Amino acid sequence: MHYTLSNGVQMPCIGIGTHQAQGEGAVAPLAQAINEGYRLIDTAAAYLTEPVVAKAVQACDVPREELFITSKLRNACHGYQATMEAFELTLANLETDYLDLYLIHWPNPIQYRTIWREATKGTWRAFEELYAQGRIRAIGVSNFMPHHIEMLMEDAKVLPMVNQLKLCPGVTQPEIVHYCKEKGIRIEAYSPFGTGQVFKSEQIQSLAAKYGRTAGQICLRWSIQMGFIPLPKSVTPARIWENLNVFDFELSPEDMALISGMDGCCEPAIDPDAIAF
Repeated sequence: MHYTLSNGVQMPCIGIGTHQAQGEGAVAPLAQAINEGYRLIDTAAAYLTEPVVAKAVQACDVPREELFITSKLRNACHGYQATMEAFELTLANLETDYLDLYLIHWPNPIQYRTIWREATKGTWRAFEELYAQGRIRAIGVSNFMPHHIEMLMEDAKVLPMVNQLKLCPGVTQPEIVHYCKEKGIRIEAYSPFGTGQVFKSEQIQSLAAKYGRTAGQICLRWSIQMGFIPLPKSVTPARIWENLNVFDFELSPEDMALISGMDGCCEPAIDPDAIAF
């Protein structure tokens, strides 16, 4: 199953995250995940996992053109020229000549705090040029709130096609989600398990028993029914398979609302204007 982005590019409706999937030991599980059916792979310069993704792509049985590889710009590389240089390094690390999606990881890094508008606009200008050249199939942002996107659009020619946000049980960020849906910006959900916190929730465990599913599958199904593209992480073969098999059942409206309202189940999203990195 795919979603069609605002520019017509098709994007898989579930992906696999690679945060902390570092070292040679992460290559085989990621290659297995691709062979199991994952086509969307999410990485970032800051994760230091781009080389792992490159090796997994080489080790799997799926051609590069069938994959949807996403990476994100490192916080230290905002501004036009720094973005251009960072992009070339990302391509080298991934051993590919194009990206399917490139995101600005954070809108307001601490080292650019006093000039974040100018720096982020410069980055977006670089993104637009690379997109126009066909070196990136789709461009977007991550952790951007409405005022960040509005600022970007003051000079931009292209609206972001994707916004990647922390979205998990009890963390729904309704203002930015509503804004993105109105603008036709597709929403990705990172940390769909709340960095493991959902597995400690008795409510989630109760729902898993009710539907005869795992706690992870309940959370991913909620994310998909919310219209998000979830990015679960796992190096466990059984969980890799389970996380992909969430399309043969449906949560009731009452249970969807229950999951959305689980305040305290997961830590809230970080304020992107107050990050210390």
